[in-house]
Amino acid sequence: MILGIDSSAISAGCALMDDSGRIIAEQFLNTKHTHSQTLLPMIESMMKCAGVSIANLDAAAVTVGPGSFTGLRIGVSTVKGMCYGAGKKGVPVSSLEAIAYNFPGIDGTIVCCMDARCGQVYNAVFRSEGGVITRLCADRAIRLEELAKELGSMSGRIILAGDGAELAHKSTEEKYELAPYPLRFQRGSGVCFAAQGRELIDPAALMPSYLRLPQAERERLAREGKAVSE
Repeated sequence: MILGIDSSAISAGCALMDDSGRIIAEQFLNTKHTHSQTLLPMIESMMKCAGVSIANLDAAAVTVGPGSFTGLRIGVSTVKGMCYGAGKKGVPVSSLEAIAYNFPGIDGTIVCCMDARCGQVYNAVFRSEGGVITRLCADRAIRLEELAKELGSMSGRIILAGDGAELAHKSTEEKYELAPYPLRFQRGSGVCFAAQGRELIDPAALMPSYLRLPQAERERLAREGKAVSE
């Protein structure tokens, strides 16, 4: 049984998947409350309603990035604490891949985008075909105009998903399909699906993957006249 947790963006979610690959419980919040206020109560409520304890889990999967620096730290720290206390393993999952796993059974190219500010999105591209999700590129930070140019060379059904999907939609002159709202954001169920078959690791090895330096660090380097790699 896998507990899947996401707190990498404004939304947050958690889900439970049993050993047959069935989602037996899920909760999702898309409010402006901080994840430090909502994440643990949401997990506890869901597990209580499902009649599942931490002892029943085989592992806890969590989105490790890219995304909000604070949100990622909260999610990773939560899973580390739970796993350490119960002697369970962890599974790191890409936030972008968790979005892609909302789309098994919907064939097309899934362009996952998270708002990275400064005219950029965190992005990865996946192919959904016959219920199988295949990654086409690594997670990256890319400028919207560069992404638009890249999408122009693709063919077939193209679906934009993630909290940066609307930004990408506008920057591409609305040429591509915007994912329906219920499928647009990363959810706990997507984390569970993405975690299937992955190596279970020691919780100490779970680390956020930011892709970019924090804004404060970029500003400090800019003041010092040092080049900042985007």
